[in-house]
Amino acid sequence: MSTIAIFHSVLGVRQGILDAAELLKKAGHDVHVIDQYNGRVFDDYTEASSFAESIGYEAYMRSALEAVKDLPDGFICVGFSNGGGVSGYIALNRRVAGVVLCSGVLPLEMLHGVFPAAGFLEKGWPQDTPVQIHYAKDDPFRFRGAVEAFSAHVKEQQGTVEFYEYHGAGHLFTDRSLVNEYNEANTRELWNHVLRFCSDIS
Repeated sequence: MSTIAIFHSVLGVRQGILDAAELLKKAGHDVHVIDQYNGRVFDDYTEASSFAESIGYEAYMRSALEAVKDLPDGFICVGFSNGGGVSGYIALNRRVAGVVLCSGVLPLEMLHGVFPAAGFLEKGWPQDTPVQIHYAKDDPFRFRGAVEAFSAHVKEQQGTVEFYEYHGAGHLFTDRSLVNEYNEANTRELWNHVLRFCSDIS
């Protein structure tokens, strides 16, 4: 089975992240939850975003890379929300087997702005690295055209892209502790796709 690194959303390691880790472990994977907040968890997106910004993007990305330094090459990144951006950064700087982005695709120009040292647009997505993307159709944090542009870029590098869209507006719809966002049916469908993706890579 695969080694998997999970990167949390701007809200921190909430129940949805713990559930994800448990599900992947039960499937036989070696799972590592990367807690970049050192246990701090948020309920409010605005407050959480201010906290993340206070850390600084460069420091945030460096700490993520440091957190996976002992993982073997060829692990899978699973990122939720801004954890998707972190997963992209890791993929640019480590040899990964695949990336799963859950509500976490940024426009290419923003990726370039967030990852200036990586030179995202110049360096390009790592060749042949598959990506799986998940979004609720009416997610309020979804950037218009980002999925399409990012997918096209990955395919230009001979990577494969799977995109799954779900009914509803929940941003973190797999987190049962977020009662206004959680969707059980969507969660079940998402994890069926993710488990198959990870199994195929293994």
